[in-house]
Amino acid sequence: MRQGRLAGKTILITAAGQGIGRASALACAAEGARVIATDIQQSLLDTLAAESPAIQVAWLDVRDDVAVKQLAAGLPALDVLFNCAGMVASGNVLECSEADWDNSFELNVKSMFRMTRAFVPAMLAKAQREGGSVSVINMASMASSIKGFANRCAYGTTKAAVIGLTKSLAADYVKLGLRANALCPGTVDTPSLRGRIASDANPAQAEKDFIARQPMGRLAVVDDITPMVVFLASDESRFVTGQSLLVDGGVTI
Repeated sequence: MRQGRLAGKTILITAAGQGIGRASALACAAEGARVIATDIQQSLLDTLAAESPAIQVAWLDVRDDVAVKQLAAGLPALDVLFNCAGMVASGNVLECSEADWDNSFELNVKSMFRMTRAFVPAMLAKAQREGGSVSVINMASMASSIKGFANRCAYGTTKAAVIGLTKSLAADYVKLGLRANALCPGTVDTPSLRGRIASDANPAQAEKDFIARQPMGRLAVVDDITPMVVFLASDESRFVTGQSLLVDGGVTI
């Protein structure tokens, strides 16, 4: 019987109810991991749990420090933490409201800070006790310090901060067995993207515009992204840390 690439690993994924988070939970479970899938929408978690017996679901609002600490206290040490939760606020610096700015930093950056502080101490202890390495994967974006995009002031700023946070973790803990990397997708066809397209004044043109900026001539699908998640979670990436890994279909060529 084939041994999965993630056999024996415990992986927690935030925002696992849909999109990249959900696809990553299923992909990691298929590779033998014990997956703890969290989300703020219980109905989405219920359908996810029904798809794979290897997936344990737990409701979690990553903006709630008490809830995060309670979850961490009740779980074994993780091998992998995938901080996938985030939001996209549109608009340039003059159009971005203070509420959108604050909400973007709260969900896109502070939630990762909060989750890392809650889960990494036990991960470090596990790495020191057992040898090998543990892994933090943070969801960033090509729209960040890597490339600027119009009307993505708050989003691009927060994703640049995610890359900075990731490099800080990698530098601080490289000698203690913890690896940290930022995943930087291109434009992915997810429920979140479909919601933004539908809310546009001209949805058909909005979709065409998203596709037009992809040199490969199509949007990414979640299964284009999950192989990188599995790689970063696996021991195959044991010599990879502090990196911003692009899966963008050539946008940043």
